[in-house]
Amino acid sequence: MIAKIGRSANLYGALAYNQLKVENENGQILFVNKMIETANGHYSVAQLAQSFAPYLIANRNTEKHTLHISLNPDPNDKVSDDRFREMAEQYMREMGYGEQPFVVFKHTDIDRSHIHIVSVCVDEQGKRFRTNSRKCGL
Repeated sequence: MIAKIGRSANLYGALAYNQLKVENENGQILFVNKMIETANGHYSVAQLAQSFAPYLIANRNTEKHTLHISLNPDPNDKVSDDRFREMAEQYMREMGYGEQPFVVFKHTDIDRSHIHIVSVCVDEQGKRFRTNSRKCGL
């Protein structure tokens, strides 16, 4: 498993990039954690962004508030959607983000399926998170 962790100031861009894959039928939302859910399970970028707004409002000083993670299994591994969900939850929990809002996207636009996780690096009180990437044993 290869993990790529990025931080930026562009929450909308991270969500739009992943949502475009869904709209182009090269992706799907597999899982949401502490997000405002829709009745039909379909989301717009604006709907997804709403779940993160209270966290970003609580801390306007953190410049790179958006966390965008890509988890990529070996191309020979065939990973089920349930296993991808488990991996995402475990990864976020071990990084210390288990109680944060996050959305997990599955991409199928290349020869191997992989997932992207979008979250924010500040909690509900506005405290900035430190990434514990060394703790993740996937």
